[in-house]
Amino acid sequence: MKRRIFSGAATALITPFSNGKVDKTALISLIEDQIACGIDALVVVGTTGESATLTDEEKIDVISLAVKTSAHRVPIIAGAGSNDTHHASYLCSAAKDVGADALLCVTPYYNKTSPRGVVAHFFYIADNTDLPLIVYNVPSRTGVDISPQTYAELANHPNIAAVKEADGNISKFARTVALVGDRLDFYSGNDDMTVPMMSLGGAGVISVLSNILPAEVRRMCALYFSGKTDEAARMQIRYLPLISALFADVNPIPVKYAMSVLEKCSGEVRLPLVPPDDNVKEKIRKSLADIGLLPGGSNLP
Repeated sequence: MKRRIFSGAATALITPFSNGKVDKTALISLIEDQIACGIDALVVVGTTGESATLTDEEKIDVISLAVKTSAHRVPIIAGAGSNDTHHASYLCSAAKDVGADALLCVTPYYNKTSPRGVVAHFFYIADNTDLPLIVYNVPSRTGVDISPQTYAELANHPNIAAVKEADGNISKFARTVALVGDRLDFYSGNDDMTVPMMSLGGAGVISVLSNILPAEVRRMCALYFSGKTDEAARMQIRYLPLISALFADVNPIPVKYAMSVLEKCSGEVRLPLVPPDDNVKEKIRKSLADIGLLPGGSNLP
C-alpha cells in the first residue's frame, strides 16, 4: 500500500478575488479558518479554485501562499492539471518548487484521449515528479471517464497514489475497488456521495461543502471511520439540501456566493462565470438558514 496523503476531509478551496485580482488577505484568512476547524488537508487552484482562469503565475503564487500560511500544519495539495501533458508536468514541477505536498491532476479535457492515452498522460507526469499524484476523474467537465481497468493500470505507478472520483457512479466505484484493492486511495469528488464511497473503502472526500462547513465535513468522515456509521449517514442526509444548493449553478459560483453571504470573502468570479441569479441566491440563503448559519434556521448539531 502506498503512503496515504490524508484521510478524512480536504477542502477544495475557493480562490477569493477582489477587483479582478487574487485577494491574498482573504485567502490567508480562509486557510487559517480551515486549519482552526481541523480540516485534514487543503486543495488549492483546483476546479473550485477557478484554475481555468488563473494564470500560471497566479497559480504558483496561490500555492506558495497556501504552503507558507499552512506551515506544515496540513498537507497542501496543488491543482496542476492540464490537457497538455507537458504543461501539466511543468505545473507539477513549479508546485513542488514552492513546497506543495501532493498534486491533483485532471484527465485531459477537450482534446480528450483514449484509455491508453490516459495512462501515458499520467505516467509521463508521475515519471517527472517525486510528489504523490492524485488523479482527478470528472467526466461531466472533461468528456473523459476512467474505467476500472484503466485505474488498475494507473495503480502500477509508484507515484500515482490516489484518485478524486467525481463520476457519480457508485456501481462502477465498487467494481474499481474490487479490481484495484488497496493500491490506490479513493476520495469522493462529490459531496453527496461521501459516506457511500467511504462504505466501499473510500479514504474521505475532497469537498466543496467544507468551504462552508469544514469542521462538520471532517466530523462526518471521522464518525464513519470510528465506526459510528449511522451518525455519519445522518450528517450526510442533513446536509444534502445545502449540497444541492451549492451545485444549483456551475461550481464555484454558488459556494462563492454563500461565502460572501457569510462575510468570508467576496463572491467575485471570473468570466465566463457570472454571479448566480436570484432563484439560486434564494436557494442558497434558505439552505444556509435551515442549518443555522443565517437567522431563521435551526442550530447546527
